[in-house]
Amino acid sequence: MTPHWPRELIALPGGERVSVAFTALPDEPGIAAGPGFVKDPLLCVHGMAGAATNWAEFMAELAGEFDCDAVDLPGCGWSPPPATMAGYSAAALAGTVIKLIEHRRRGPVHLVGNSMGGLVSVRVAATRPDLVRTLTLISPALPDRAIRRPVVQFPLMGLPKVGEWLLRRVGRYPAEARVRGVMGVCFYDPGTVHPESFRQAVAEMERRDTLGYASASLAGAARALTAEYLRPRWAAGNAWRLARRVRCPVLAIYGSHDQLVRPMMAGRAAREFRDCRVMVLPCTGHVAQMEHPVRVAGEFRELARAMQGGSQAAARVAGQGMPAGSAGFEPLTET
Repeated sequence: MTPHWPRELIALPGGERVSVAFTALPDEPGIAAGPGFVKDPLLCVHGMAGAATNWAEFMAELAGEFDCDAVDLPGCGWSPPPATMAGYSAAALAGTVIKLIEHRRRGPVHLVGNSMGGLVSVRVAATRPDLVRTLTLISPALPDRAIRRPVVQFPLMGLPKVGEWLLRRVGRYPAEARVRGVMGVCFYDPGTVHPESFRQAVAEMERRDTLGYASASLAGAARALTAEYLRPRWAAGNAWRLARRVRCPVLAIYGSHDQLVRPMMAGRAAREFRDCRVMVLPCTGHVAQMEHPVRVAGEFRELARAMQGGSQAAARVAGQGMPAGSAGFEPLTET
């Protein structure tokens, strides 16, 4: 069941405000490894149509060892929308994450991103290496010319006025049906979702329905993703070109049954990131941190420990995940 973490609305420089969920200090004696123990900061960034709650179980696994934050990106969760639609772009969202890290004065952080949050996190790590200790990517939405069927609708959703109109029509369906639809796309087995977690997701969908900007937020995210996927590979802002600039250790986790991001892209991630350990988790969809929070937290923990020991992330491949180059997931030559 999804735990509830306290949250606060933080005012950032420039007038932007974002909601951040954070882990409370553990009550159990000794869990923080004794007096003087200082936890490394960890910041989680959700994907399109997601929220900080996507990281609740993952944060619960790591709260005793890391100072965990999860941000609601502008227009998502409990964060107000940006002033203009341009605020939903990947570059603008990366700027928001950078301002948050600087404002919290906890950097460099262990940065963790899922889907579009992974795309944003790559941009942060590439442009502000001083703010990122390690980078963990879970089904990152990096450009791929072989578009999967559920993603085909994104360009239409991102069209000015048309996209918001379509999303408002979709919003007429019961919240429960829409939540089931999202989980059917994002989870390998939606039947494993705890009934209370499902109830909370429906309640959140119903709350979002009362907001005047919910459709605009989705349309803005769809427009941003479309722009990133269509950006020429030779352009300076191309996400894969940015990936080559990342210098910190990287852990990239893909799902074998992801309907949104092809697991084959694990091969390209292994090739493009300089210091990277890549895994394809079996029987996993698009949100591994929600489907297998214990496993994903464990893999992240190994990355953090290896970073402290000075060893490269790519030098260690362990566990039941499939490293890039295994089980047919060969590096791709083009996107």
